[in-house]
Amino acid sequence: MTVTTVRPRTKSGSDFAELNRRVNALGLQKRQPVYYVLRLTIVTLMVAGGWAAFFLIGSSWWTLAVAAFLSVAFAQLALVAHDLAHRQVFRTKRPSEIAGRLAGNIGVGMSYGWWMDKHTRHHNNPNHDDLDPDVAPEVLIWATESAIGRRGLAAFVTRHQAGLFFPLLTLLGIDLKVSSVKAIRAGQVKRPGLESALLVVHFIAYFTALFVVLSPLQALAFIVVHQALFGVYLGMTFAPNHKGMPHPDGTEDFLRKQVLTSRNVRGGWFVDVALGGLNYQIEHHLFPGMPTPSLRKAQPIVQAYCAEIGVAYEQTGLIESYRQALRYLHEVGAPLRNS
Repeated sequence: MTVTTVRPRTKSGSDFAELNRRVNALGLQKRQPVYYVLRLTIVTLMVAGGWAAFFLIGSSWWTLAVAAFLSVAFAQLALVAHDLAHRQVFRTKRPSEIAGRLAGNIGVGMSYGWWMDKHTRHHNNPNHDDLDPDVAPEVLIWATESAIGRRGLAAFVTRHQAGLFFPLLTLLGIDLKVSSVKAIRAGQVKRPGLESALLVVHFIAYFTALFVVLSPLQALAFIVVHQALFGVYLGMTFAPNHKGMPHPDGTEDFLRKQVLTSRNVRGGWFVDVALGGLNYQIEHHLFPGMPTPSLRKAQPIVQAYCAEIGVAYEQTGLIESYRQALRYLHEVGAPLRNS
């Protein structure tokens, strides 16, 4: 019996080339300046309005409501920084980096350069156990093999990581800041001086505002509510995208590597706004520079083409996407629960 080995097709001259031709025929990768002017204006007004309310209310426990509102505004600002990093807003690198650092470093308190490098590596090899930093074993693990040898607190977290997932997201905002500082100190960003200066501006402005306007106890409560809710919201925008999807071995062609590891989330305009367009994760990974409003239009084209060439296309509701991610986390921790 003769065994025929089918070699994966490369990005050039592949199924992706045909899909790219169909998408480009409709002009879906063209810039959408009107959309981004409107979106940037709304997000800027949300951030500015939140801080204006903070100062108007003054030393009061009602500022915790402002903290909750600003957690949403900060997450939306982070999603804008994501689009800037992919050059969805501006065509060229310089304005994208300037606006990205303003949104990321000064606005959110996260190193734009560090996050962009990490996110680029994720896009190049989504869900790859060795090459995707988003599935590297840290507090949570994403591969069963990573559970082997864990002891103490790490083992406890792994055994119960599905139940601890959302509580741990409350620490995501702090983790982004700590990781940013570590990356800058390690020289992992291209312009460490500029990145550091912008982060210092953010931290000084943030803590000065809190501890000048509020009592020490109110300020601490504000930080907890603001950063915790920001982390949960931001984490919930990314969790449905790849968690629980297959982990590739690196031999797949470009289209299959991106499609098979990603999950779309169904929903109307509310889901589109809440997740910043990341609910069209498959289309975003295939066309990372495509403006957010065009992803919805590209979705039926990509889905139909995947059906045509026999590539599985995963799409589910928002709640079900979280169920699948949590179920996967629970399964990955099984070796420690059964030992």
